Amino acid sequence: MTIYFYSTREQYGCFSNFSDHGFVLDDLYWYTSEHYFQAQKFVGTFHLEQIRLVKTPKEAAKMGRERSRPLRQDWEQVKDDIMKKAVLCKFETHLDIQEILLNTGNTEIVENSPIDYYWGCGADGSGKNMLGIILMEVRDILRSNGGTKLGNVTVK
Repeated sequence: MTIYFYSTREQYGCFSNFSDHGFVLDDLYWYTSEHYFQAQKFVGTFHLEQIRLVKTPKEAAKMGRERSRPLRQDWEQVKDDIMKKAVLCKFETHLDIQEILLNTGNTEIVENSPIDYYWGCGADGSGKNMLGIILMEVRDILRSNGGTKLGNVTVK
């Protein structure tokens, strides 16, 4: 069995970076993991704060893809780690969705994006599914930690 997700309105919609699960990371509050991820393309510039504050993850994604903004030079080397950091923080922060993720057992998780061949599986299933892979890695981390870290307190 494989779990496919894409839309936030579906059964596993909380796995989407567009899901409404905010968190604090790098001493700032982020509305969604999409906001965090897109803003990290522009660390050290005013673009980070512009993206952090937009109302929707769709707007954050659009702004992050605008090449009029100065994309950090090491982006291709750091983007996977940044995504993992955001996804881990999101699932550590929200116990309800952490439980959903942990309850998937060892089932494969796939972002069923018809257009994204890097983060998702793409229209023909040949994509890298990096977001699905990161979700499975985060699931393993949460399982091995034996609980959620909220601040300095571990909840078991």
